[in-house]
Amino acid sequence: MSYVKGLKCRECGRRYPKEPIYVCEYCFGPLEVDYDYEKIKKKLTIKEIESRPKTMWRYRELLPIDKEPIVGLQTGFTPLIRARNLEKALGVKELYLKDDSVNHPTMSFKDRVVSVALAKAKEFGFETVACASTGNLANSVAAQSVVAGFKRYIFIPADLEMGKVIGTLIYNPVLVAVEGNYDQVNRLCSEIAMKYKWAFVNINIRPYYAEGSKTYGYEIIEQLGWKAPRHIIVPCAGGSLITKIWKSLKEFKDMGFIDKIDTKIYASQATGCSPITTAIKENLEIIKPVKPNTIAKSLAIGNPADGVYAIGAVKESGGWAEDVSDEEIVEAIKLLASTEGIFTETAGGVTLGTAKKLIEQGRIPKNESIVVCITGNGLKTQEAVKDKIGKPFRIKPALDSFEQAIS
Repeated sequence: MSYVKGLKCRECGRRYPKEPIYVCEYCFGPLEVDYDYEKIKKKLTIKEIESRPKTMWRYRELLPIDKEPIVGLQTGFTPLIRARNLEKALGVKELYLKDDSVNHPTMSFKDRVVSVALAKAKEFGFETVACASTGNLANSVAAQSVVAGFKRYIFIPADLEMGKVIGTLIYNPVLVAVEGNYDQVNRLCSEIAMKYKWAFVNINIRPYYAEGSKTYGYEIIEQLGWKAPRHIIVPCAGGSLITKIWKSLKEFKDMGFIDKIDTKIYASQATGCSPITTAIKENLEIIKPVKPNTIAKSLAIGNPADGVYAIGAVKESGGWAEDVSDEEIVEAIKLLASTEGIFTETAGGVTLGTAKKLIEQGRIPKNESIVVCITGNGLKTQEAVKDKIGKPFRIKPALDSFEQAIS
C-alpha cells in the first residue's frame, strides 16, 4: 500500500503527481515527497516497527515506495556505539557514534538513499540508472543496480580517491571520469538527464532518493530507546542529509514515537569547502558558491543543492556550524581509530573534528548526549592518512632481530 500522495514544491507548495521530476515548473523550487501521514499513523506503531527485520525498511511506510523494496534488504540498522574512550578523550559525559562505515553493501550511508532511488526507478519503468558522485554514491549505485538488473552510467570527478574508483569499477559499470570538480560533473549530468531517458538517482529521482537519509535519524532515535539526543553533528556536502535527519526527528514527534524534540543539529564541513557553515556563521540567507580545495572529497560540493534548507534546519533546531582544516581532519581520523577502533573516511574526520571544536568552544555542553555521524569507511580514503601514520618495523625472522627493533 502506498502512503505517498505525490510531490510538492518546497518553495511555493504547488503539488505534482508521483513522477520522475524534481523541479517546480512555476517557481523552479525543488520538489519533495508528500505523504498521507494520517494513514501512516493508523498503520505504523513502535510495536510494529520493532517486530520487523533490523534494516532500513522497517520504516517503509515513511519511505516513498509503492511496492516491495528490491534492494537494500540488508541495508541500515548500523551500530549506534557508546564511545566511552572518546568520551574520556573529549571530556564529555555521553557520546555516541552512528557508524554507517559498516553499512551494507558499500560501507557508507549512501546505501540508504540508493536503495530507495533504485526501488523507485524500477517502479517508474527505467532500464538505465546513473548518478553524479564524489565517490560513495558511485560505489552504491554500481553495486546495488547489479542486484536490481539496471544498466549503469556513473560520472565522477577525475581526481577521485583510488579506493572509491576501484570500489566502483569492480561492479563493471560504465564509469566516466570528468576533468572537473563535482559541481561541473553535476551540471553535465543535468544536461545528459534532459536528453536521455535514464534515472539519475540524484537528479530526476532526487525527491525520492533523498528520503532514504531519514532512516539514519530514525535509527538513532530507536537505538537510544525511543528518545532523541540533545546534539547531533552531521557532515554536509549537498546539504540533504542534515535536512532529512532533522525531518526524521519531526516525523517521529508527529507520529507520537517521541514526546519532544530538544535536539540541536550542527552542520560540519571542511574549511576548504565550507559554503554552508560559512553562511551560518556569517548569518547569511544565501549560499556563496566556492571552489573546493580539501582532502574531504566526499564533501567537496561548492554549490550545494540543499544548502539553503540545511541552513534552515540548523537554525530551526537552535544549532550551529563549524568547519575544520585538512590537518584537523587527519587528527580526528587518527583520534577515532586510536580510541574506538573505527577507521573512518575523511567525512568522519570532519564530523569528529567539528564535534571536538564545538565542545571546546562551549557550544556543546559536556554533560549532554551527543551523536557524531560517521558516514563512510576509511579504507576508501587511505591517501588522506598514508603519510601521517607510522611505518612497520622491518626485521629478520629471528628473536634477536625483533628485540633489537623494539628496543
